[in-house]
This record gives sequence, structure tokens and C-alpha cells, in this order.
Amino acid sequence: MSIKRSLAILAFIGSVTVNAQVTLTLPRNLPAAYEKETRSSSGEPGSKYWQNTGTYNIDINFNPQSRLLTGKVDVDYVNNSPNTLQQIVFKLYPNIYKKGSMRMMPVKSADITDGVHISSLQANNTTIDSNRLRIDGTNMMVPVPALAPGGTIHFSIQYVYTLNKTSHIRTGEIEPGADFVAYFFPRIAVYDDIDGWNMEPYLGPQEFYNDFCTFNASITVPGNYVVWATGDLINCNDVLNETHCQRLRTAEQQDAIVNIIDSADLRQKNVTRPNAFNTWKFSAANVTDFAFAVSDHYLWKSASVEVDPATKRRTRVDAVFNPVHRDYYEVIDFNKKTVWAMSHVFPHWPFPYSHETIFDGLDQMEYPMMVNDNPLESRAETIELVDHEVFHTMFPFYMGINETKYAWMDEGWATMGEWLISSIIDTSLKDDYGVHGYERVAGTETDAPMSILSTQMTNTTYFINSYPKPALGYLYVKDMLGDTLFTRALHYYIQQWQGKHPIPFDFFNCMNTGSGKNLNWFWKRWFIDGGVPDLSVKVKKQAGYKITVECKGNKPVPVDVTLTYTDGSTENIHRSISVWEKASSILFSIPEKKVLKSVLLGSTYVPDVNRKDNTWNNK
Repeated sequence: MSIKRSLAILAFIGSVTVNAQVTLTLPRNLPAAYEKETRSSSGEPGSKYWQNTGTYNIDINFNPQSRLLTGKVDVDYVNNSPNTLQQIVFKLYPNIYKKGSMRMMPVKSADITDGVHISSLQANNTTIDSNRLRIDGTNMMVPVPALAPGGTIHFSIQYVYTLNKTSHIRTGEIEPGADFVAYFFPRIAVYDDIDGWNMEPYLGPQEFYNDFCTFNASITVPGNYVVWATGDLINCNDVLNETHCQRLRTAEQQDAIVNIIDSADLRQKNVTRPNAFNTWKFSAANVTDFAFAVSDHYLWKSASVEVDPATKRRTRVDAVFNPVHRDYYEVIDFNKKTVWAMSHVFPHWPFPYSHETIFDGLDQMEYPMMVNDNPLESRAETIELVDHEVFHTMFPFYMGINETKYAWMDEGWATMGEWLISSIIDTSLKDDYGVHGYERVAGTETDAPMSILSTQMTNTTYFINSYPKPALGYLYVKDMLGDTLFTRALHYYIQQWQGKHPIPFDFFNCMNTGSGKNLNWFWKRWFIDGGVPDLSVKVKKQAGYKITVECKGNKPVPVDVTLTYTDGSTENIHRSISVWEKASSILFSIPEKKVLKSVLLGSTYVPDVNRKDNTWNNK
């Protein structure tokens, strides 16, 4: 039995370290951005910040049976940089399946192809000879007439490739009659103020870095297929029967779940317009990517959530799935509760998009407004997967993070969001995804500072530094600042960088400015330096009990002490990471009103590399 009572617990901070404010040392390639005034030490984008953009008009034909995708892409690309561009770099992501391409994920021989075939490429209506295109894996370098600052160039590209059937790396055929199609069009790489062109090849593990663009897509498929995609469906009446269009409109206006496609519809095959082929049209503005999915036999459940009390704006939530996957019947509810929690609890920011569609696939991957999630046996794991992937809407999509270099800037937030929101969806859940994994490898050769770029890490090192370690860091700052101040600081970061490309120091500086506190001591020790989390506890009987907690490692973690008395009652003591800013040990003085039986140090979200010195028992 646990009781709550007021004890005269006194904390004394000792072993004081140097009191000077910590300054973060920038890697020597970054100060140029501050000198050019594209970024600022306060965290705000600099007065001369810029980023490029484009408008994509995509027209494709996709044959689910042969998996052949034939497309035409027209792009108007705007050079907002201060530099004249002599070449434009494109990403051909399907080339990860191309024979001879570098990759760090296995691909079965049946999926090895000739990659993306560019049948025609024009720049400003002038054909560029294919011999002048330099294709290296997933990068394609295109020489162009000098594109001056402020200029626009128009590309028209015709291409074809075959979607993978197995070796499902975020995209591909799921089963006959169902496909998730991502990275399916030539897109222009990011040119930014830090690296210039993003020349990092797509190898599989590392994720993506894209500019905010406008996409208008026309997707032609056989008539009995339904298409779901990033953006808004703008020609519903041309592709769906009126009954199903009305169901969709109803779902967009109410909390109750609507069966847009039910089992009877699948039997009667009466969902789409009775044409040999239908062309589905979608439009999305100011998003970093575009993906779509197709099926001729999936159910579709839908509802909506009020995400902005001020405007009454709603977001539609969908679950689209094979009827045999029983876990997916609850996914619509998990999706709905996640979008609600993101909007009203954490990060307490109105969900930014018009819909969030979770599609029954073969991966665990997010896109703007779309999620490709595999079915799972465990209800708890299904909840945790849904809220993790949906949380990515904020990071990296609303915030244009360079996932390729800084995976922790988005995966860490999604992991923290998963920890917090899973217990909102189901109060019995205690999600600690990755915490024990970090504890196992902390301080070993597998561990590495988070300041190392994601492109330089693989396997366990990549996972630990992308997911649990940053999530713990964010959680500790939230605990230290308190919910109100933490939310204010986080919102300041979001306000400054939504729709832009923040780097780690922009985040650190924004949180400092937004909170009004210099947190560099923590950023340095948790995110930049190496080291381990390691606390110990000692108890001395002296005018009651003197409990000393020592920070033996240099990673600051919260102090959670559970006191158990001989009468069976317990007392919990908590201190945030703030106690370690200027100290290496703290002392609790507890009056002897009861006999202390044991002292236990630690809690769910506090890893410790040596738990042998975390317990004291009264003998």
C-alpha cells in the first residue's frame, strides 16, 4: 500500500562544479551559416534565411498486376538561394533496387531491376541528351543553363520503372491487389545553406530530406482499384460512386466512425465508377513528400477529429486494411485518439493536415498524411506503432528536418510522443520502447555521441541514437522545465521552423530562447558528448537518515527514489535533471518518524549502467 504524506525532506547540493555558463562549440562547417545570416544564435531563422521550392505536376499510370509505373513529371523549380546553379540534382529513389547500386539493406534477386529509365528530360523546353545525365545510384545530376538567384526552371520528365514485388523497403507490392507506392517520381534534391546539394545516396536505413513543395498528382489505375494519397482528393465524383463520396464527406464532419468501404461493398464491387480505368486526382501544398496506395479488396473506415478549437477545423482519420487483419479494426480508433492527443495534449499543436490515412502494408513508415504499417498480433504494439508513425507528422513533415543526417531530430520526438500518447489511448500501457536497449549498450563500443551524423552509424548504434536516447533527453527537459514552460519553448521552436529546415543547433538555441533558460549544459552532456547514465545511492543513519545520490556518469538523469518503511508504506522522491547542472551528488535528510526498510533508486525512464549500487536495505 502506498501512502502520501508530507515529510520534512531536505536536499543539499554538494560537490559543486564550475559555475560558468556552457557555450556549445559548433562544428567548423556551421559558423558560415551564422556569418551569412541564414541562421542565428537565438535559434530563429536568420534575416537572410532561404530555401528552394518547386511545383510538381505528376501524371502516372500504374498497373498493379505488372507493377509497371509509367509517369510524366513537370516541375517548376525556384532558386531562392543567393547562388547561381549550374546543375540540378535529382533523387531517383527506386534506384536502390537497380543493379550495381550501393545499398545497406538486403534486396532479393527478383527485385533487382534496371532502375528508373528516363525516356525524355527537357529543361525549359530543351531536350537534354541522355548522355549528359550523370546517374550515380539514387542521384541524377542534370547540367542546366545557369539558374540565377530568384530564377525558375521548368523540367518535363518522362520515365518508367517496375515497382518491387518483394524486398519491401518502405514501398512495394503488399499482396496481389494491394500496393504502397512511395518515392515513385524523380524529385529535385535539397539545396541548402549548410551543404549545398544533398548528395547523400539513399542506401536504405537512413531516411529522407526533402524541400517543401506543391504536388498535383493524377494517378490512373484499373477501374476497380481505389487510391489513397497525400493531399486532398479533388475529383471524388469522377472516381467513386456517389454513395461513397457522400460517406467520405460525412466522415470529414463527424466524430463517429463511417464505413466508407464495407464488406458488402467488396462483395458487390460497386465502389468505383464503372470504367476500365479511373484517374484519381490529388493536390497537396507545402509538403515534403507525396505517396499513394492502391487496393481492390481493402476495407476503409473513417472519422474526423476537431484539431483546432479556435477555427473548428477537423482532420479526417482513416484505417484502410485487409479484412483478415483483426488488429486493424481498432486502428481507426488509435489513429483518431493520436491525432486528438497531438492537437490537445502533446505537443498541443493543431494537427496540420486535412487527413491522416493508415494503410495496411508491410513496413512501419510515415509520409505526409499517409502511413504504411504492417499488421501486428499485439494490441499494445499496434497502439505504439500507430501513435509513433502518426506523431511523425510534426517531425519531420511539419518541421522540415534533415532525417538523413539528424535522425534523432524526428525519431526522438516520435518515440517520446509514443511514450506519452500510448497511455492516453490505453491507460494500462507503460511504453518504454528502447530504454532497456540503450541501458544495455551505454558506454560500450556500440554507443556513440548523438552529435555523430546518422549517415555514419548503422544497426544498434543508429537505433539507440535515433530513438530512445534523444527521446529521454526531450523527456528530461520537459520534466525539468515543467509542462507549461516546456510547451512554450517547444512551440517557439515550432513557430520559428515549421515549413523550414532546422539543424540541431537551431533546436538547442530555440529551446534556450523559448524557455528563457540557458540549457547548454544539458545539450552538451546529453546530445553532444559521450558518456553513460550512472547513479548510485548510499544511506547513513544519522539524526534520521542521510541519503546520498551520486551522479557517477556524466549523463544527467532524473533522480527517482522509492522509500519503503517497515510498516509497508512507501514514499517517492523525485528530482529533475536540474540538480546535476552544478553538482555531482545530492543529499536528502529524512527525519526518523518511521523505520526505513529499503531505498530503491530508479524508474522506467531512467537507464543506469550499474544497478548494483541502486539499492539499500536496512539490516
